[in-house]
Amino acid sequence: MTGCRHNSKNTLDKNYLHLAQQLGATIVAERDVTPIESDGSGGYIITHQSSTHWLKDQKKISCGAVVFSGGVMGTLSLLSKLKQKSLPGISDQLGRQVRTNSESLIGVVAYGRDVDYSEGVAIGSLLHLDERRKLEPVRYGAGSGFWRMLVAPLTVGKNFFSRIINIGKDWLLHPIDNIRVLLTDDFAKRSLILLYMESIDSTLKLVKSRWGSLSTKLDTGPAPTANNPIAYDLARRMAGIMNGKAMVVTTEAMLGIPTTAHILGGACMGSNAEDGVIDANHRVFNYQNMWICDGSAISANPGVNPSLTITALTERAMSKIAPKAQL
Repeated sequence: MTGCRHNSKNTLDKNYLHLAQQLGATIVAERDVTPIESDGSGGYIITHQSSTHWLKDQKKISCGAVVFSGGVMGTLSLLSKLKQKSLPGISDQLGRQVRTNSESLIGVVAYGRDVDYSEGVAIGSLLHLDERRKLEPVRYGAGSGFWRMLVAPLTVGKNFFSRIINIGKDWLLHPIDNIRVLLTDDFAKRSLILLYMESIDSTLKLVKSRWGSLSTKLDTGPAPTANNPIAYDLARRMAGIMNGKAMVVTTEAMLGIPTTAHILGGACMGSNAEDGVIDANHRVFNYQNMWICDGSAISANPGVNPSLTITALTERAMSKIAPKAQL
């Protein structure tokens, strides 16, 4: 989660990027891609600029193929800009069928200082409640205490005002408990994050807001809700076991906005450009030598961490590309 104590964390920089470098790949970091334009012969010209320096330092790359792999938010944000400018042939399905695992992220903080929940594997167990619902206790490494600045008491309410009132009531009724949570010596050592996930048929749509950023709208199915009674019941029961208090992210407690760790979809597979952005081999419809290989290609809700699903689909897509000598 926050770094393996034995340097075996499964990350992009330790595995795929490292291995790619050994095969001759050049990694150009801290760059923003702006236009991607067709060169008229099946290849592309990519313009990129510095993402960290006030001097943009624009450069161009000519290439025979493009793979988008920036995660859902990165890939969809870039593709939505390109569709409006240099790649208008991208399917109108872009941004549709965005899913989450319908999560609830709830922290349970122990009052005592004689426990240490930070030791061990980050996620070492999975509780199957039924076919659609799962719960994972998540550990964070010692010192990862920024969470304490983002939490509020676990309360429910139908609207913003009722939620604010209920948070205030919790502080009035349990002031010592709330102070003990905020002043605990090491938040990560004294807490577990409960990751509750559901696989339900509910999708969102990412669209451009009037300010140019991505915003969400309900696409199909019931709207995601922050107040999940099953998740909250489990958290309260865990708090009793740990002799602690259940806390939720402030945006969830105050605004009723759920938090997700697993956003998926938005550039899903289809049989043609009318019902999908990519084909079964991750190739972008209406363009040659262009692939999307990340979570935005996932068109279902697995109900669990999707990292290995993304990896498997990406490796399958890459296996469909002929070796350079055969191109």
